[in-house]
Amino acid sequence: MPSGKVDKPVIQDNRDGTVSVKYDPREEGSHELVVKYNGEPVQGSPFKFHVDSITSGFVTAYGPGLTHGVTGEPANFTISTKGASAGGLTMAVEGPSKATINYHDNKDGTVSVQYLPTAPGEYQVSVRFGDRHIKGSPYFAKITGEGRKRNQISVGSCSEVTMPGDITDDDLRALNASIQAPSGLEEPCFLKRMPTGNIGISFTPRETGEHLVSVKRLGKHINNSPFKVTVCEREVGDAKKVKVSGAGLKEGQTHADNIFSVDTRNAGFGGLSVSIEGPSKAEIQCTDKDDGTLNISYKPTEPGYYIVNLKFADHHVEGSPFTVKVAGEGSNRKREKIQRERDAVPITEIGSQCKLTFKMPGITSFDLAACVTSPSNVTEDAEIQEVEDGLYSVHFVPKELGVHTVSVRYSEMHIPGSPFQFTVGPLRDSGSHLVKAGGSGLERGVVGEAAEFNVWTREAGGGSLAISVEGPSKADIEFKDRKDGSCDVSYKVTEPGEYRVGLKFNDRHIPDSPFKVYISPDAGDAHKLEVQQFPQGNILPDAPYQFMVRKNGAKGELDAKIVAPSGTDDDCFIQAIDSEMVSVRFYPRENGIHAIHVKFNGVHIPDSPFRIKVGKDVADPAAVHASGNGLDEVKTGHKADFIINTCNAGVGTLAVSIDGPSKVAMDCTEVEEGYKVRYTPLLPGEHYITVKYNNMHIVGSPFKINAIGDKLADEGAQETSTVTVETVHKVAKGGQKTGVHLPTFKSDANKVESKGMGLKKAYIGKQNQFTICATDAGNNILYVGMYGPKGPCEELHVKHAGHNNYNVHYVVRDRGQYVLLIKWGEEHVPGSPFQIDV
Repeated sequence: MPSGKVDKPVIQDNRDGTVSVKYDPREEGSHELVVKYNGEPVQGSPFKFHVDSITSGFVTAYGPGLTHGVTGEPANFTISTKGASAGGLTMAVEGPSKATINYHDNKDGTVSVQYLPTAPGEYQVSVRFGDRHIKGSPYFAKITGEGRKRNQISVGSCSEVTMPGDITDDDLRALNASIQAPSGLEEPCFLKRMPTGNIGISFTPRETGEHLVSVKRLGKHINNSPFKVTVCEREVGDAKKVKVSGAGLKEGQTHADNIFSVDTRNAGFGGLSVSIEGPSKAEIQCTDKDDGTLNISYKPTEPGYYIVNLKFADHHVEGSPFTVKVAGEGSNRKREKIQRERDAVPITEIGSQCKLTFKMPGITSFDLAACVTSPSNVTEDAEIQEVEDGLYSVHFVPKELGVHTVSVRYSEMHIPGSPFQFTVGPLRDSGSHLVKAGGSGLERGVVGEAAEFNVWTREAGGGSLAISVEGPSKADIEFKDRKDGSCDVSYKVTEPGEYRVGLKFNDRHIPDSPFKVYISPDAGDAHKLEVQQFPQGNILPDAPYQFMVRKNGAKGELDAKIVAPSGTDDDCFIQAIDSEMVSVRFYPRENGIHAIHVKFNGVHIPDSPFRIKVGKDVADPAAVHASGNGLDEVKTGHKADFIINTCNAGVGTLAVSIDGPSKVAMDCTEVEEGYKVRYTPLLPGEHYITVKYNNMHIVGSPFKINAIGDKLADEGAQETSTVTVETVHKVAKGGQKTGVHLPTFKSDANKVESKGMGLKKAYIGKQNQFTICATDAGNNILYVGMYGPKGPCEELHVKHAGHNNYNVHYVVRDRGQYVLLIKWGEEHVPGSPFQIDV
């Protein structure tokens, strides 16, 4: 209450899934209503409202639009003028987006007001009568963005400057360039071969004056660098000079192309970015007309309000964001959503039992393997147990604090979600970007059968997990919490078609959500088919392979395609051998893990898509690490960089994308240990950097980066910038011959115990033996050697019995004195060298 006292309202269960809260106020002024469910505040709580006395004669306002709302849906409230005329009222709404206000005088002493917020955030609603705020004004309304879908498209346009001197193509790859504007803003820029054969520099000019272009090879300026480039007034991208026209920015129709045109001819150089968000993900198309203007069309599938952001050179064009009312038939998609609170998992300590569980029905545990890499880069095997049918847990005991990498592989390929991040000790960060999900239910499914997947929220801390399934029919979602930071989810639908499975943690999508899942019709005969002679062992790119499919009496058509790690797909060649057998031939062209989709009458056959590993140096995302100050706090307008180390990770496709409040200029160049990514943020706020190797997140990806500093561009919807490179094989430093990178061992040879008769005396021609126990001595390599009067001992066997216990046997043929050396790493163990009389 305004006096600071706390009062309890009455809560009534309406027995229909809703609850009424009733309250009789006793004080005038601003109140706060706190609503909690199972101890957690509900969305929008605490709600603020103002209480006035009936006789006060003041103008008052009430209604949901003063406290909360959803983007793209009108927010309403009512002003009671207490018989005063509506003429003296003024209203304003300020917030993350401009909101159009409409009002209607009801001629009964009340005025209905409606405004349309187009971006989530906090809005300030001011109502003045005469020139004074009414009681309770300004009001603060929380607008959430649930249920919005967005799509974006960018059209680049850069200024190009030719650089003196000639440079070969190989040099071009080794060079990187950046441009510094007079104000100090520094951004990466791109080098490319011009039609004249010279090198051109392309960049987006943001201000006039003299710019400095630095071109460096391996960190050193090349001849004549830095170059001076003068940018004049008419080259700087000016969003105010962009002309837009067309009905598509005012109103639209569903399932139709709504067109508008953009003319940037007089606006200088700059990139154009278009993003559209609304009740459906509208497909955007862009056609370049010959006269220098662009036609842009978008095709929404659901009616409602859409917000179109049009930016040129990172600034909104006149009138943007546009609010478009789209009418027409929807696609009749049904949406089902469940929400569950997740408690933070207790902190794990050094030496405690750690476990990570996952569900993978229909596999043999024989082909599962797991290993754990500690922060100091020591890799050890971990134990896998089958808890119940199809549910497995990985167990390990950590020896240090920090982020560990847990890799779980099935027939040598990472399972969906692997490599996992596992923090020992307190979590360094929390949030939706640390949630992982994986399983067949996020890839495919069959009508009427449960599609299952796993969600791991352990690293993200506590919060609420919302799972939604949207598509042609309503989904029946089931959720099972395993109480260790992981849970399994299954859903069933009744109609075939394309579904979207959305996973949000604390109201933010987790990485890669929403997932697109195609649910095939009832399997029909597809379950009868079986695959035979599937290629085993090392298969190499650029060579044909084949396997057989037996129909077992099923009638229909078989089709197959192969999807490469880079995402490109290629048809397989299918040939009938006889009425029962069909051969499928495929031709992989890249290194890495491919998926072969085999369908019968449009339905996946059992176990399809089949995953297959191509190439010897298969790219391993668990071996890729990113580090550098570009992954900590960064400053707007300043270049930041980080290094992605791909040593010993094989060859693959590296894709880096940055999702943030505005586009960022970024580039990626090769360095000795891998690749260096540079980028310049333009707006303060949270940026998420995703690093994927062969389409799988590396550990720690996506990284959450906070940018601080001034705003150098206009805010709009979230924007994504991406760069992709095909990597080359890298090995760690140390000359050409030493391709092997030894792990960093932490050990203490003084804790090794050796015992047994064979350490004191030995007999000719007999098996002499002793044991070595190094369980408490950390990890290292054991060296055992024996030398006698006439040279080395004839035979010596060392057998590892598990947990760093070793059994050693040796046979000697000559009398005399022998010397036995036992080393744990570089150091002798206690008692070594031993003298043995034979």
